[in-house]
Amino acid sequence: METRRRFDREFKEGAVRIVRETGKPIAQVARELGINDGTLGNWVELDRRAREGGDGTLEESERAELRRLRKENAELAMERDVLKRSVALWVKEAMGH
Repeated sequence: METRRRFDREFKEGAVRIVRETGKPIAQVARELGINDGTLGNWVELDRRAREGGDGTLEESERAELRRLRKENAELAMERDVLKRSVALWVKEAMGH
């Protein structure tokens, strides 16, 4: 029987940002992160609902900066996740497993 994996808030937010800011399909991002696409789809939907509640009173320059920062943050999160996996694989290999 498979045990349920738990993801912290930071991981969930990062995964949702990648989908939202890169425009990549949920299935592709989920595959890259090694998670179920239905799970990621749920997170994206919850995020969308939460965002619709805002009043959206940012000026255009603020929106542009926010888009740029979100995209940069998504890229950095992806790079971090790749590095984490690389280190884990390296350790596993070094230990002879």
